[in-house]
Amino acid sequence: METADKGRQDMRNQPRSGFTMIEMLIVLVVVGIVVAMAAPKIDTMKYRLESDMQGLGMALMAAERQAITEQHDVIVTFDVGQGVIHIIGDKNNNGIKDANERTRGVALSEGVVFGRATAPARPMGPGPVTFTKMIGGFPALVFHRDGSGSEAGGFYLTTTRAVASGTRPEDSRAIEMERATGRGTWYRYGPPVWRRAF
Repeated sequence: METADKGRQDMRNQPRSGFTMIEMLIVLVVVGIVVAMAAPKIDTMKYRLESDMQGLGMALMAAERQAITEQHDVIVTFDVGQGVIHIIGDKNNNGIKDANERTRGVALSEGVVFGRATAPARPMGPGPVTFTKMIGGFPALVFHRDGSGSEAGGFYLTTTRAVASGTRPEDSRAIEMERATGRGTWYRYGPPVWRRAF
């Protein structure tokens, strides 16, 4: 009996490890309050816009690389109304999409559209897409097997909130393509000027 009492006493004197349920609930409540206060201040539209600029920029780089690697033209068409680009591997270089040619699409995120809202136009033109070549009824850029583009030009991205409000010029992004090299330069508008992003 004495040893059992002594064993219980030793257990009570040992330091405990871990957290009690009450302590865990207090931590969760505090974290919940902090998140609830911070969440309205997070501009998710800005992150979508940045992500789309990077996504389309990388898709264009991949299309150029495909043209060089596979040694045939790659067509990129811009469907402004649907908010999507189509990348077509033009294996026979005839300037149209044939049934046996692979096509993939890259769509804009919800709330992001082609256009520049109230930001001033860049030298490439007012947009929303400044390429003059038309393929399948859409403005198009063609990457040739040497990596060059069919023409210089580019496009703008903005948000639906900027279009609806007629404000928020900082919600404008642009990608300009060089003809000779097929390279793109990315820009963000930070009033009062466009700044290079990549």
